[in-house]
Amino acid sequence: MGKGGKRPENGTSKVYQWNEIEKHSKRDDTWIVIKGKVYDVTNFMTRHPGGARILGSYGGQDATDVWTSMHNDKEFVGKYMKPLCIGEAETVKETELEQDFRQLRQYVEENGLLRVNPMFYVWNLISILALEVIGYHILSRFGTSWVPYIAAAACFLISQAQAGWLQHDFGHLSVFRSRKLNHIAHHLIIGHLKGASSHWWNFRHFLHHAKPNIIKVDPDIKTANLFLMGDVLPKLWGEKKRGFMPYHFQHIYFLLLSPLLLPTYFVYENLLFVIKRRDYWDLFFTVTFFWKMFGVLSPVLGVAGTFWFFMFVRFFESLWFVWCTQMSHIPNEVDFDHSKNWFQLQLDSTCNVTPSFFNDWFSGHLNYQIEHHLFPMMPRHNFAMIAPLVKSLAKKHGVNYRCKDLLTAFGDIFRSLEHSGELWYNAYYEGITQ
Repeated sequence: MGKGGKRPENGTSKVYQWNEIEKHSKRDDTWIVIKGKVYDVTNFMTRHPGGARILGSYGGQDATDVWTSMHNDKEFVGKYMKPLCIGEAETVKETELEQDFRQLRQYVEENGLLRVNPMFYVWNLISILALEVIGYHILSRFGTSWVPYIAAAACFLISQAQAGWLQHDFGHLSVFRSRKLNHIAHHLIIGHLKGASSHWWNFRHFLHHAKPNIIKVDPDIKTANLFLMGDVLPKLWGEKKRGFMPYHFQHIYFLLLSPLLLPTYFVYENLLFVIKRRDYWDLFFTVTFFWKMFGVLSPVLGVAGTFWFFMFVRFFESLWFVWCTQMSHIPNEVDFDHSKNWFQLQLDSTCNVTPSFFNDWFSGHLNYQIEHHLFPMMPRHNFAMIAPLVKSLAKKHGVNYRCKDLLTAFGDIFRSLEHSGELWYNAYYEGITQ
């Protein structure tokens, strides 16, 4: 048990005041509140399938909406939660926004918007595998001169990028009703087709969803040694004379570094993760990816040629991945945790890109980033059906629902980084923080 937590005895339930609950937000003393009940998760955190940090990010806070959004087997999970319950939180009236969003969540569940169209994912997987086969046959039949080389690389690039969006679906448990089947498929897709660790992705990505763009929590913005994002952190680092990078040029070197994320840093981080954790299952699937790639391509390209072909494809895939994922987050609010309600938090830190056949395909439907963050287990082919209701709810409560065209969204990454760099420069060299 965490410090101060006592289990209810003889069926009684202790009521905790919120000022008491909020004190239990430390790594060695963590309470969370779900649907009015207080849970001491201190000793459970390291066994949590989504990682300890996701529970720690809601220490001393109400985690009802994030818990609801990320569990598709609530009754099963509830059995594991019962021994952790230590009482109830004092009654706090829901805001009208919270009530409306929870009603919208109920509408989603009752109207089948969490149900999947199996053929959408069948055809998606078939196209991914077909592109791999086509790419190989182009090289084996037409040789390795620059025209077939580029054509084959394009096939592998599209296949890898779309496999990235597909593994994202399985990782979010949005394809099968069974958590176990989703996990198995996720291991196969991200491991065998992408060469990455399923557990690494889960720990990193779920934490991002729990607290997007929150400083010291969201791993996607823990980049201060290279990039300072938003308005808060650049001013803070500038005032304290922190940072060794020329952040006022970060919008320039972002263009140079973004192609290197997948072929260099993510490979290193994946291998470090699986080796450090002795995650041999994930390591096995990663090895099968490289075994297949070198086994198939080496007879045509040679070992060295296969390596450089892989790097070439990953270089452009990294550009595709970085710009599609960051266009919805970097230009938005980046701040410390202020315990915002789920709806406000997600809309402040995300934005959409105009729907179209190309934009939907190109981004794996992550141009509906707002809807995806509000309902992370919703199959992506249903985002368009819920988007008008989300937009209407945002308008009702004066919450900014941002939607941009694709090129504007890309440009806003550049402009946002330039703006943040100027804030750092002014605070560091000129003492200007306004």
